[in-house]
Amino acid sequence: MPVAELLQRHPEIWRGATAHPFLTAVRDGSLPAGAFDTWLVQDARFVADLLRFQARLLARAPRPAQAVLAGGLVALVEELAWFEEQAAARGLDLTAPALPATAAYAELLQRLDAADVPVALTALWTIERTYLDAWTTALPGAPAYREFVEHWTVPGFAGYVAGLEAAADAVGGGRDAVFLDVVAAEVAFWDMALGDGALGDGAVQSA
Repeated sequence: MPVAELLQRHPEIWRGATAHPFLTAVRDGSLPAGAFDTWLVQDARFVADLLRFQARLLARAPRPAQAVLAGGLVALVEELAWFEEQAAARGLDLTAPALPATAAYAELLQRLDAADVPVALTALWTIERTYLDAWTTALPGAPAYREFVEHWTVPGFAGYVAGLEAAADAVGGGRDAVFLDVVAAEVAFWDMALGDGALGDGAVQSA
């Protein structure tokens, strides 16, 4: 099953991740700066975790998938530098401890190291597609957050997500269970910034 079909198979949970109240508040300007800063610090931690996961996946991925994964790794390194610049400008401490949803997401990525490549690629595509669609929902963003929304909706990012989709499809991705795990983790991550809870444990398995 093509991975894009997962969006149609699970529309309700997909809307929960990509049209979350956090994103609505970014768009209309009602999000408190403190909530955004909490999310930004935790997202920097997540990107570091994702970088490690993706590097390990690159090492075991089939040859046709390696170029898009390698390109994504370079982008993640650059993204971490950008987070450091933003944190310095906003007076944020990127060494702050991981909150429960962030720690749970890191554990999910660690479990995916033991999953087969189609499952892991489906997960990575889901992560990035959620991010792209979520920030597209927030366009154009309130003035206080517009720079961030624009940063995460550039055409090059959409092209990268399309490349991950092709890589996942080529190895027979489209696994429902891991898609649902990742989307639940994404919802928990938005909730975290609003103080509404954290991700519970969930198994990663082939569907």
